[in-house]
Formats: sequence, structure tokens, C-alpha cells
Amino acid sequence: MMKTEDKGITVKKSENFSEWYTQVITKAELIEYTGVSGCMVLRPYSYEIWEKIKDFFDKEIKKLGVKNAYFPLLIPESLLTKEKEHVKGFSPEVAWVTHAGNSKLSERLAIRPTSETIMYDTYKKWIRSYQDLPLLINQWCNVVRWEFKHPVPFLRTREFLWQEGHTAHATKEGADTEVLIILDRYTKVFEELLAVPVLKGLKSEKEKFAGADYTTSVETIFPDGKAIQGGTSHALGQNFSKSFGITFTDEKEKRQHVWQNSWGFSTRSIGIMLAIHGDDKGLIMPPRVAPIQAVIVPIIFDKTKKEVLEKSNEIKGKLKNFLVELDAGENYSAGWKFHQWELKGVPLRIEVGPKDIEKKQVTIVRRDTGEKIAVKETDVAVKVKDLLEEIQTSLFSKAKKFLDENIVKTDDFETMKVAIKAKKFAFVPWCGKEECEGWIKDKTAGAKSLNIPFNQKKPKKKCIHCDKAAEYYAYFAKSY
Repeated sequence: MMKTEDKGITVKKSENFSEWYTQVITKAELIEYTGVSGCMVLRPYSYEIWEKIKDFFDKEIKKLGVKNAYFPLLIPESLLTKEKEHVKGFSPEVAWVTHAGNSKLSERLAIRPTSETIMYDTYKKWIRSYQDLPLLINQWCNVVRWEFKHPVPFLRTREFLWQEGHTAHATKEGADTEVLIILDRYTKVFEELLAVPVLKGLKSEKEKFAGADYTTSVETIFPDGKAIQGGTSHALGQNFSKSFGITFTDEKEKRQHVWQNSWGFSTRSIGIMLAIHGDDKGLIMPPRVAPIQAVIVPIIFDKTKKEVLEKSNEIKGKLKNFLVELDAGENYSAGWKFHQWELKGVPLRIEVGPKDIEKKQVTIVRRDTGEKIAVKETDVAVKVKDLLEEIQTSLFSKAKKFLDENIVKTDDFETMKVAIKAKKFAFVPWCGKEECEGWIKDKTAGAKSLNIPFNQKKPKKKCIHCDKAAEYYAYFAKSY
């Protein structure tokens, strides 16, 4: 057997999360760095994950009547500046095209940071009457945002992939209803597909999307105690339709401005999933999103090689309904293969050796717990199906427990400070005023409001800072 250098993870996740994350995404062959900071290569293993996420969500929104389209990457400056709050919010992040060859362009072109403006300039041509509504469009594309200084692959990059839905409605009620429907679909992606629990709620005025009436979000906790936003669904009201002149004739023959929403989530979702489930050995993939659900590793000896390989192929045939890889290469030892497939997070490893053949069984090893299970050959397909579901459920339960245990509900500011310092979420009564939000951020060395859960009863408490009555409880934490 060929010997190779150790490619394993050299730090513990709990001791140096940042280094662990960097090592695991490169050594598990998820990304490759390029010469442009913040612009990374998604290698096939990570792009397959994105395809699964994309397919899952795409089916969900198509059930709602959403259609996919594609709009240009380059946005004229005159369009980007039409909605004042919107351009104010994005101007620090915009990358500009100023020249074509050696010739200076007559107007700067923004490289798409988001597509509201380029899409809505078109929507005004498509919408004439109430019969054209609702207009439900989504696009899968890339965007570029340039402001930040320290890119983190998947989590904060200058170029990333995402979907952005942009819809127009005849009534505010119709638009408001859709905002929450989409937020529920994002919850479904994270919780049912990625096994990541999330907190749903309303963003504060300070933290809402630039140009929106209000923003809703799904948020979760990272292993390092920081919060991270998973997806957002925005009610844009009539702000953009008034700026862009998107009107329709209603059933009473009156001209009205449409009500609009936008919503999106990105390849950040991959980084969230990887970070939450991984351990000191590497990744742990939730089975529903894993590019490979099970890997068969033959235990090869010269005398039994032919028999073991035949049996391994036979087992693979029994598992045709699953995503299965047969690692029959002979350049590496079985132990080295075990290590590599653990690093890549494959949910199940199926070992086939001479002793297994004698007993008419295989040995299945769970990636999440390390448990070894002897399974009869005849039962292998049923057992693999059951184990994959068990792993999916177990990963979500473990992550949910971690989230719940790291939320501190308190109406005492000193307790809140201790919680934030201990890298936990604080769930506190708040008046909702921006002045108090800023004061909390200053006094806790950076804790921001995450979101405000829906359907709360008004608490009989004072705001965590001022003497005014609290309007609701809200989550605060340091975040990415």
C-alpha cells in the first residue's frame, strides 16, 4: 500500500474554530482559493451540495407558482440610484465597471450586488392590470459585494451564489402573506434538509434591508457562539414601485402602485451546515444533502481480493436507490480510506472483508456517532435507509439542543452582559427603539439585535435598557 502524508485536521473544533473551519473546507475538497480575495472556487463536492439545496428550494417555490428567469449582471448607475435608501445601503459594497477595453464608458455599470433595480425597471413594462398580478419571479445567479476586509469561505465572500425572488402583488395583504410563506420555506430548507435549527422573526428597523418596509429572517448559532443569518424575506411595500413607476389598473379602473417583496438565501447556507455539524475528524454531512450517502470500503488481502471486490459490487447493486461510492482503489490502505471518508463527512461507511463474507454480513459505521453495526447482506438496503433517517434526525436534535442551551432569557442587563461575554444569545425585553439598540451594542462590545419572534404577547416588563415599557422580547448576540 502507498503511504501518504497525513491530511487530517490538526486542531480541535472547540479550541480553534476558525482554524478548524479553514482546514476542513480545504482538506475535504470543498473549495479552492484564487488570486482574488473573497472569490473562491466551489469544487464539485461543494457544488453538488448547492445543487441539492437549489433543487429542494426550487421545487418548493414552484409549488407557489414562482417562475425562474435571468436578468443581467451589469446594472446602469442611473437605475441603481433610483431608490434612495436602497442605494445608500449598498453603495459601499458595489463594484463598478468603468471601461470597455481602453474606452471609458459613458455611464458606470454596477456589478450586481442584488437585482431589485434592474428587475423592477423591467417589471413596469410587464405589469399593466390586476390580471398581470401577482408577478412571481425568482433567479438563481451570482452577486458581488466588495466592502468587507476579511472574507470567510461560504460565510462572507465577495462573490457568491444565491437565489433572489422578486414578486409584485395587487394588495399589501397578499404581499405580507407571501413574506411569511417564503420564510417558512427557508425554515424548511435549514431544518428539514440541512438539519440546522433556526429562529424566525422580524428584523429591527436598524437591521432591516435597505429600502424595505420590514425584513424577516431566519437566524442560528455557530459553534463559536456567534449568530449567523440564514435567509431573509423582505416586504418592500410600495417604495420601489413608486421609484420605478410600476403601476396597474385595478378592478375599479383606478391606477395603483404594486406591493413588492424580495427574498433570498445563498451558498452561506453550506458554510452554516458544515460548521454546525462537523467534529474534530472533519465534516458530518446530513444524509438528505450529502453528495455521497454511503461509501463501500473493501478490506483487501491478496488471497481474498477477487471475492471481496465481487461482494462489494454486489452490495453496491443492492443500494442503487442511494448515493453510494465504491472505493476499490489499491493505492491506499483501508485505514487511510476510513480517515478520508470521515474527513469528507460521508454519513455511512460500509466495510466488506473476508470475515464479513464468511458471516454473510457487512459492517456499517455511522459517521456521526462512530457506532459499528453488523448487518446481514439481505437486510443492507433496509438498514441503510433507516440509518440515514436516524442520522438526519439525530443531527438536527443535537444542533437544536446546542441552540436551546445557548439562549439566555433575562430582563437584567448585567445578566445579559454575562451571557454575551459567554458567547450566548440573550433573549431580552426591548422597547424597539434604535437608541437602546445602539446603547446595548456599545455596552456589550458588539451585540446586535438578531430578530424579534412573531406572535408574542406584549411582555409586562421594562426595556432591558430604558424605563419604557418593553414592546416584545428580542434576540441579541454578536454575529457574522
